[in-house]
Amino acid sequence: MREPISPAHRLLCTLRYLATGVNFEELKFITAIAPQTLRKIIIETCQAIITVLKDNIKIPASEEEWKVVSDDFGTKWNFDHCLGAIDGKHIEIIKPQESGSYHFNYKHTFSIVLMAIANANYEFIMVDIGANGRVSDGGVFSNSSFYKNFQEKKIKIPEPDYLPGFNCKLPYVFVADDAFPLSNNLMKPYPQRNLSRDKRIFNYRLSRARRIRENTFGILASRFRILLRTINLNPEKTATIVRTCCHLHNFLRKNKMEIFLNESFDIENTNTGIIGPGSWKSVNQRLCKLQPNQGKIHL
Repeated sequence: MREPISPAHRLLCTLRYLATGVNFEELKFITAIAPQTLRKIIIETCQAIITVLKDNIKIPASEEEWKVVSDDFGTKWNFDHCLGAIDGKHIEIIKPQESGSYHFNYKHTFSIVLMAIANANYEFIMVDIGANGRVSDGGVFSNSSFYKNFQEKKIKIPEPDYLPGFNCKLPYVFVADDAFPLSNNLMKPYPQRNLSRDKRIFNYRLSRARRIRENTFGILASRFRILLRTINLNPEKTATIVRTCCHLHNFLRKNKMEIFLNESFDIENTNTGIIGPGSWKSVNQRLCKLQPNQGKIHL
């Protein structure tokens, strides 16, 4: 009678699957485990990882904690009153049976959406996973648990405060790109046409803070290559896979900083303004961006 698959072996199979993106048929030759069994134990192990690492992704619970996030953005990226960089990516999946065009996105593929907020240290402080790829990007954000909690005033964002050199109080903001609507608490750059010097400087400062989310997603996908494949699982199991990758990313950021070498990130020459691309950009395939959005959402 065959011995049961040990927890260590289950974890090894799961990490190899997440890190390499190999399918179950390929993985069976490496692990000597049947594909049907792999499909089951990998999801079970991912659920266990999420449970154990659940505190690695956490929205600040008080104004003081939010101000710590803001101070990091001010110190590291010269953009004060910033609470996080918001972005979303499409995670490609095989078309679910009898789903029609429900998950069909603007890139003509089938997907679910990973919506996330990153802090100044390339860590996720919020992830919302599972919206179908067909939903407009404004709809993805407005239907996220984060947005609903904000509307119900469960997220204790600090009240407007003074900035150095200003005699009026200004709100704390999240930074995003054109996929998201402009509002009091969500800032995006000026359109790139006929900009004054002040507006160009503002866009430059904003881009330094926004670049955090691109690096965070890029490092996540380059480390967990399963996100660069078309995942052959149903949307619910795919969401479990993606959430596991996000938790492991934060775990490594908090506990294994030595593996995040400087060349992993974009590096800016502050004298010339030239950006040196991070090593994650050598990955040929990127996560698909959200589509630009013109809708109005009040945040």
